[in-house]
Amino acid sequence: MNIASNLSEKIRQIRLQKGLSQENMADMLGLSTTAYGDLERGRTELSVSRVENIAKLLDVPLPDLLGFESSSMSEAEWLRQENTRLLAANSRLQNELDQWKLKFRHWLGEGVIREIGQQRERIGF
Repeated sequence: MNIASNLSEKIRQIRLQKGLSQENMADMLGLSTTAYGDLERGRTELSVSRVENIAKLLDVPLPDLLGFESSSMSEAEWLRQENTRLLAANSRLQNELDQWKLKFRHWLGEGVIREIGQQRERIGF
């Protein structure tokens, strides 16, 4: 079993323990029953925000739902670590975006300058 199917199975088990039906969960999440069923069967990829919503609806700490032992790491600590990881990834992606913007400006600038030069040659400048 992979991580996604483990998570889907864990969601199903907790839902059943709480006495909720798939229809209940689908309604609370704003999904069709079919879409929610696909989620529990691992046919739909779960977004982070969707997992957070499910954890809240099931009244389960997010780290517990994701399979982290709450005794080894508090939810607050896990969230701090996740925040640090996401900030680092965001910074890396922002740097990459800035590099692509510079390349685009360089390519665009060269093309515009070349075009202006060709137009000037045609009219005799």
